[in-house]
Amino acid sequence: MPTDRVVGWLAPVLLAVAAGVLRFWRLTEPRGMYFDEIYYVKDAWGLMTAGYEIDSNTCNGPAYVVHPPFGKWLMAASQWAFGYVDCGGTAHGSPELGWRFSSALAGTLAVLVLARTARRMFRSTVLGCFAGLLLALDGLEFVQSRIGILDIFLMTGIVVALACLVLDRDHGRRRLADRLDRVTADADPAGTAGTGSAADARYGPRLGLRPWRVAMGVALGASLGVKWSALYSVIGFAALALAWDIGARRTAGVRSPVLGALRRDLPGWLVGFVILPIVTFLATWTGWFVTDGGWNRHEHGDGFVNAWWSWWDYQRDVLRFHEGLSDSHPFRSTPMSWLVLGRPIAYFYSSPAFGAEGCTAPGGCSREVIALGNPAIWWGGTAALVGSLALWVRRRDWRAALVLVGFGSAFLPWLLLPSRTMFFFYALPSLPFLVLGLTAMAGLALGPRDASEARRLGGALSVGVYVVIVVLLFAYFYPILAAEVIPYSSWRMRMWFPGWI
Repeated sequence: MPTDRVVGWLAPVLLAVAAGVLRFWRLTEPRGMYFDEIYYVKDAWGLMTAGYEIDSNTCNGPAYVVHPPFGKWLMAASQWAFGYVDCGGTAHGSPELGWRFSSALAGTLAVLVLARTARRMFRSTVLGCFAGLLLALDGLEFVQSRIGILDIFLMTGIVVALACLVLDRDHGRRRLADRLDRVTADADPAGTAGTGSAADARYGPRLGLRPWRVAMGVALGASLGVKWSALYSVIGFAALALAWDIGARRTAGVRSPVLGALRRDLPGWLVGFVILPIVTFLATWTGWFVTDGGWNRHEHGDGFVNAWWSWWDYQRDVLRFHEGLSDSHPFRSTPMSWLVLGRPIAYFYSSPAFGAEGCTAPGGCSREVIALGNPAIWWGGTAALVGSLALWVRRRDWRAALVLVGFGSAFLPWLLLPSRTMFFFYALPSLPFLVLGLTAMAGLALGPRDASEARRLGGALSVGVYVVIVVLLFAYFYPILAAEVIPYSSWRMRMWFPGWI
């Protein structure tokens, strides 16, 4: 690890503060609810006041919702703290700040956590800050941090789980090395005993409680409590962790690394990737269980067992809803178009006339919030996936494997649902892995620490130019990401492709 521990914390924290300023500045604009805020804000208010989602049309009785409640509980907490609009339409406090504060906080936290995780992965504070900067200056992450909908919580939960996964890898390998030192000297070469030093020589020692794997299981369960699609990341991380456990024992010289991982690590693996995610996911439904008014709550009658049967039927209904969702929508898109920014989503648009809302252009103005990724990050990140694949094939680099598995888990399952209605913001959980892929390529460009001065200078210049491009593109698109009033001609210049309109 880098030895600059103070700078290693200070630089990512300052970067996160800058990202937070961008996200919280003018957070209450545009005023009122827009896009899917009209659903999730009202659901969060119901959770805050009744413990379950309330039908906003009648202000009475349960609402049928198709996403778990954890993300809406986070929104409910910030509405309780800063303001909300009740079911009768009366505003209390600062409503927009109330339902967007938690999103902005989650988006800011993700920048800090990813920067620290990339620092650990690449053993470089510079590369860690590079990753954090890219995430901070991506338009999709920025917009999702400033709107009261669920996807930023999903992405942040996966980023936190990713950080715990990387920490668990380092912690587990360090503990394995320490314990092998103690058993190698007196191990029975036959390795036939079921316990003790002989078995340790064959399978490797037990590693005991792995706290970061516990934390990861909770983070994954919380992500599932935001949206079911986190299940794909659970599966991908689980496969990766098991492969790393096997690889660690093989590298350490254990004679039966596969059996060793299955015998020694599988119980903890099941806790981290099965039991804890399920328990945490169920815990996010506490409000539904401890109240009586939730949707389908008494479908099978009263009592503990009937409550579980009612909840299970509710989940089956939600699954059928998602499987059959194929409605048309003007901003519907396909997964392959996400990588090239083929169809971003206009969350909000208005056309202020000259003299209205600060418009000073005789030809009129535009005001928009468009969920548009930074082209340098998404287009470059797609190319970095190819580079990561080559890096894994050539060097078996574990970081490249993490990029590929993490991205594939978040992205590839959507390809299996060609008829489902999908939107670009579904790609948000894959963004951190595009950023990590770009960080890996930046590390290759910079070269090793013992590279020649000319090589290091050339690499630093190329990475520096790329960072400048990212910054300039974010600044260029900022007005249409943050609902600023700009001349219509300026707005039209930013619509590079017909699919962006």
